Formats: sequence, structure tokens, C-alpha cells
Amino acid sequence: MKVLALCGSNADNSFNEKLLKVIMNHFDHKYDFDFATVKGLPMYKEGVDAPAEILALSKKVHDADVVLIGSPEQQHSVTSALKSVLEWLSSSAHPFHDKPVVIVSTSPMPQGAARSQTRLKSILAAPGFSAHVFNGDEFMMGIAPQQFDEESNLADPGTLKFLDHFFDEVDDWYAQLTK
Repeated sequence: MKVLALCGSNADNSFNEKLLKVIMNHFDHKYDFDFATVKGLPMYKEGVDAPAEILALSKKVHDADVVLIGSPEQQHSVTSALKSVLEWLSSSAHPFHDKPVVIVSTSPMPQGAARSQTRLKSILAAPGFSAHVFNGDEFMMGIAPQQFDEESNLADPGTLKFLDHFFDEVDDWYAQLTK
């Protein structure tokens, strides 16, 4: 299965990027990963054709079997950088149409970006997307600075165990979805 891991953070030291890279390393034997980030992409501007960088990301989304979004939380919502990219993609090429999407998140706050996930699910249900969003168990890791060791690995083996469970559910959901 081809999985595009899309980091929704434009932070220089993104915990969500670290989380996605842990997932990519942990499951590299199981999935064919590609990585993309919203960092550095232009802000959405209505009435303007999508720039080349957005069209390239749109192709990556289109070519993936599943899009895995690492969604940080800002002001009880998704980041402005992620929202901007989603606005480009929902108004230009529409690569999320019928696309399976899985959301994970981490945050320095204890709730692990729960509100970001809820908001992102709402956005992906809007016209212009029509994505199939995984709604089984949710992966929200709080207190991110304490979750990673010096090498950016997860410090708690129980978290990896839950990720194994989480992605077993994702696999079952994907199999049902693509029957």
C-alpha cells in the first residue's frame, strides 16, 4: 500500500513531523511511504491558479492509496499552513475525492491535538474533498516534548504497541473500503 505521510506543520522542530517519521520507520516493512510537508508552500489565494508546488503535492495525494496526515493544533483548530494547502487542493485538482485518509497528531498539550483532528475531519467532509476518513481508534499523543528521546524515537514502548494496534485497524478499514 502506498502511503503519503503529510505533515501539517510548518514549524522548524515539528513534533508531528517527528511522529510521522517514527511511523514511517516503524512500518517501513509494511507500507511504501512517501513524505510531504506543508512547510514553505504558498498561502491560498482565491481566483489564482494553483502554483507548481501545490500541483506536485496534488499528484502525490492522487497517487497514494492512503494519505496519513500529522495534524498539529493551533487555536483549537488545524494550522493555517495545513488549512491553506487543503484550500488549494479542494479548489484545484480535487485529489482527495474518494481518497482514504488517516489522521494522527501530537501536541505539547495533554489532549494531543484532539480538537485539530475533529476540525480536520470536518474539513475533509466538505464539498471539494469527499474523502473517506478513518474513524476507528484515534491516535492523539499528548505532552510531545516528553514522548521522544534524543534520537527522536518514541520513549514509551507502549506507544509503539498502540500504533501497531491502530494500524491493524487502519488495514482492516482499508480492506473493507476497497472491496
